Amino acid sequence: MNNRLFGFFLLSILFLAPARGASVIDEVAWVVGDEAILLSDVEEYRQRMRYEGSTVEGDPYCFIPEQLALQKLYLDQAKIDSVFADEKTVSNQVEMRINYLIAQIGSREKLEEYFNQDIASLREELTEMVSNQQIIQQMQRKIVGDAKVTPAEVKNFFKNLPEDSIPEIPTMVEVQLLTIAPAVSTKAIEEVKAKLRGFKDRVDAKETEFSTLAILYSEDKESAKQGGELGFMGRGQLVPEFADVAFALRDPSRVSKVVETEFGYHIIQLIEKSGEKVNVRHILLKPKSTLEEKNNAMARLDSIVSVLDSSVMSFEQAVALYSVDKGSKNSMGVLTNSKTGSSKFQMSELPQDIAKAVYRLKQGEVTKPFLMIDSKGNEVYAIAKVKSLVNAHKANVEDDFMAIKAAYQEQKNSELLKAWVLEKQKNIYVKIDPKWRNCEFQYPGWIK
Repeated sequence: MNNRLFGFFLLSILFLAPARGASVIDEVAWVVGDEAILLSDVEEYRQRMRYEGSTVEGDPYCFIPEQLALQKLYLDQAKIDSVFADEKTVSNQVEMRINYLIAQIGSREKLEEYFNQDIASLREELTEMVSNQQIIQQMQRKIVGDAKVTPAEVKNFFKNLPEDSIPEIPTMVEVQLLTIAPAVSTKAIEEVKAKLRGFKDRVDAKETEFSTLAILYSEDKESAKQGGELGFMGRGQLVPEFADVAFALRDPSRVSKVVETEFGYHIIQLIEKSGEKVNVRHILLKPKSTLEEKNNAMARLDSIVSVLDSSVMSFEQAVALYSVDKGSKNSMGVLTNSKTGSSKFQMSELPQDIAKAVYRLKQGEVTKPFLMIDSKGNEVYAIAKVKSLVNAHKANVEDDFMAIKAAYQEQKNSELLKAWVLEKQKNIYVKIDPKWRNCEFQYPGWIK
């Protein structure tokens, strides 16, 4: 099992924990079907858990091999049932992880130096790992099937919960947002374009490196750390105006024309193309509003607040007429929680500027105007309304049926998966080295 990408702090194989008394470099701990689980596999998994901050109750040399064995059970069944990973989804996830690693380490070159192999080899290892994860998830969904739960089952489940097991439901809030962006003068826009054209001329003339200019001047701070490099991305991962230019580039030594997007103004340089993905560098600059333009935006927002206070217009109507946030504007200003897809947020899940503004409000109240950074990294002035608010409380069937249903569904799915594992154990070859048997396993059927 090759999980080196997770192991920034992997211990040398020479320093493996002595709990098993092992003095050899590696050994076969388990065999599941026709695949072995090695001591090195266990150590890599253990180090990954340490890096991720995960802990294990009990002996990790019992828990980890069993987890690896469970993975092999699902993968073995997936082969039988012809369950495969979606290549496009896997590829996207792999590129996201590689880009994350590059951001953490500093550059592609440093990443390759750290792991002593090229990006292509790292991508191959990650692809196998992500593909296996996706296959296991699909297999689990197939095993669980369409396990519906009835309202009567949910109520019975809640009725039998011990008092100290009844979950605490955190404060949940729905928020509507109206944003006003300060105007930007034509002069400010032309100044930014001229500056970018100057960068382009310097790179095209080989007077300086694109990456150097990106580090010094780009307002995309994350990519600037990597000299403007974005990593491999598909067309759908980029805004259309940027993607059209990036995918049209052919010569890595030349720089694109100035490109306008919702984020600002860019110039782009090709690094490499691979299939339907492209890796480019870019420099982003944003024209700035003057103090007068900012004051005008705030005054406009104050006038909107006055109209709302007089009840001449509803908050929803004001959003439709004035808000510049396209995402929330289409939903009457209601924000969507990207983690859950729901309109409900815990306070900690709201953007910090919005959470601070609505923290002490009651349902139906509207904030005073405040300055915030929107999802595009731009300064905007905003007001927010608390559409609904449910304070923290012990769960009850009347108010929290869906949350209780989800908890019961999770328990039922877990029971179905456990029953499947116990049955699968009966029909697959498993051999555990005597040194690895002295364990209280979650599933007792490993040793026959």
